[in-house]
Amino acid sequence: MQFGVPQFQFPEVVIDGFVPSPIPEKLRLGHRMEYVCKQLLDASAEYEVLLHNLPIREEKQTIGEIDFIVQETATQQLIHVELTYKFYIIDTEIKEPIHQLIGPNRRDAFYTKLEKIKNNQFSLLHTPVGRSVLLEKGIDTATITQQVCYKAQLFKPFNSAPLPISLVNPNCIVGYWLRMAEFLTADFTPHHFYIPTKGEWVVDPEDAVDWRTHEEVTIAITKRLENNSAPMVWMKKNNTTFEKFFVVWW
Repeated sequence: MQFGVPQFQFPEVVIDGFVPSPIPEKLRLGHRMEYVCKQLLDASAEYEVLLHNLPIREEKQTIGEIDFIVQETATQQLIHVELTYKFYIIDTEIKEPIHQLIGPNRRDAFYTKLEKIKNNQFSLLHTPVGRSVLLEKGIDTATITQQVCYKAQLFKPFNSAPLPISLVNPNCIVGYWLRMAEFLTADFTPHHFYIPTKGEWVVDPEDAVDWRTHEEVTIAITKRLENNSAPMVWMKKNNTTFEKFFVVWW
């Protein structure tokens, strides 16, 4: 258990022969990741997905949503799994490590999301309406366990020393963040850039996109920053070296 929440151990999935189903393009990123997660769980022999993405409504108003109820094959144990996929920058100017993980626009934070899962999303199952909805699906909440599957991509400060953060998996650090003054330096001016769509944030940079010069992308980034929006940027150093980072406005 970490941060006071049991962690769901995602099973290893043999992807040889695995053919993913198309994901609806109009879904927001969080729901797209739920589709990915469900397909991988369906391909695993360790769990059976009993339901996913189930809204809980009270008097025609949606009060919450259950991401997954799965059953472990070996034990028949029912598990309520809340899936979260986030992009956080690591702000080392904040003293408490658990509070250093924040959204690139400072509108969300790891600690806040964790508290919401514990106090809102987990408790939803044990409300009268939550129990009633699940009983209609043949699921008794009396013996169900609850776990969180928390996935994230982390971005450290540009040119920072190794970070002494023991609370997170260092493999989650995939890039860095910086401010416009740093982007205008010689570390970046010779290279080419692409601003990915939100749906592309998840993937690694690839070559087959419309790359722009530093001068061209600076104009696009400046417009985003003026609207208090921190864009993710891909950078192509050469044909084999790519980097991803956020340029923040604050």
